[in-house]
Amino acid sequence: MNISAILDKRTGPYIFFLTTKDDRSILAAGIIQMAKESTKQKTLEVGAEIIHLKGFNHTGIQEVLQAAGVPKGSFYNYFKNKEDFGLQVIDYFIGFFSSVIKPVIEDPSLTPLGKIRRILDQFIEIFSARDFAYGCPIGNLAQEMGDLSPAFREKLKEAVDSMANIYMRLIREGQSLGEISEMIHAENTAYFIVSSWHGALGHMKIEKSARPLESHIHFIFNYILKPG
Repeated sequence: MNISAILDKRTGPYIFFLTTKDDRSILAAGIIQMAKESTKQKTLEVGAEIIHLKGFNHTGIQEVLQAAGVPKGSFYNYFKNKEDFGLQVIDYFIGFFSSVIKPVIEDPSLTPLGKIRRILDQFIEIFSARDFAYGCPIGNLAQEMGDLSPAFREKLKEAVDSMANIYMRLIREGQSLGEISEMIHAENTAYFIVSSWHGALGHMKIEKSARPLESHIHFIFNYILKPG
């Protein structure tokens, strides 16, 4: 019996077509597990949206649960406490960033330099669609929680490192193709791009325009990421 194939139908009545009690128990357990994962994912998605807008300390658990339509008692089935929830929200943000850039990274029609440019342009489109609000959730949380929680600090460092590593790999690929000068230090430049971008996002929220982000891109491509 292919239990996973039946589980993919995500519907209860199929349980009655199984032949044995053990089969029904396995399927029932699988359905319950999927429901739990779905509830947890929904809680993280809604919580990430609220935290992105209001910050971690100004977001209440009850507010998140009400917005997600999740019973209050369910929260501790998925998270140890609010800090654990916040750490998993950071993982959610990392996953979102990865999902946005993956098609760009895998696009064979783009050069390494073209991929860096497309990543930045794509995020300008995202922020423009949101009226230049919110900013980067990782940068926001770094300013809010970086000095207050060792666990948050480590998780946020992991997030920033993951962003910088993507740029570092693309810079090195660009250097190998002669697109980017070999005189620049790939790792230091990658972290500079991340740090400068976060600063530009703060300016963006004040100006309510894409100008600071466009200025960031202009400087990066006209003064730093140039052929040797």
